[in-house]
Amino acid sequence: MPNNQLKSEALALFNAKEYEKSLELYEYLAKQGDLQSLSTVGYFYHNGLGVGQSYAKAIEYYQKASDAGDHTSSFNLGLLYLRGLGVEKSAEKAHAYYLKAAVKGMPQAQFDVALMFENGEGCAQNYSESAFWYEESAKRGNAEAFNNLGALFKEGLGVEQSDKKAYILFKQSATRGSPQGQFNLGAMYDQGLGCEANQEKAIEWCRKASFQGHQKAKDIMHRMQQDGQIVF
Repeated sequence: MPNNQLKSEALALFNAKEYEKSLELYEYLAKQGDLQSLSTVGYFYHNGLGVGQSYAKAIEYYQKASDAGDHTSSFNLGLLYLRGLGVEKSAEKAHAYYLKAAVKGMPQAQFDVALMFENGEGCAQNYSESAFWYEESAKRGNAEAFNNLGALFKEGLGVEQSDKKAYILFKQSATRGSPQGQFNLGAMYDQGLGCEANQEKAIEWCRKASFQGHQKAKDIMHRMQQDGQIVF
């Protein structure tokens, strides 16, 4: 049976929660040199699917796949090092693996490495590097990356300060469903930063953030309701 057909069968078994049978096929494919399958076997051990949960075995498979250029495995290794699961906790190693996956074009890794640069976690704090990676992640549609890049423009960290750019980025984040982006866009409308002040739009976006569980937005909406300023 061709490998592509086997991969389809393995995925179908996985989706049907036939984990042991699925794992057998992925292990076979991994031995044939299929990188994605090698990474997937690591995922089975990572999460204890159809096999005894083992971070050590997961790391073994992830490491092999990462060394061969699989970005998903690099990202998963970063996650394990960041949380200290099966390895000694190391923000520096987490950052290195996230960066490896980010360079390969993985949006979540690009976001995480940007966040680490912003906070100086596992690396020297570098706002311009942070802005670069948020932008790369945003280009690939990451809603939170649009928001965080907007925050850097609003504060002028690593980029030239621009309320207009911050407003545009918050709007991109908000329309993609980010509660923080929605809250920040509401605040821009409220203060007329980068846009014309518009209380109706400010309340509309704050309400959307509130409905998604954003605590600060919920508190504001509750206070306004108590004061009789709005009716839901």
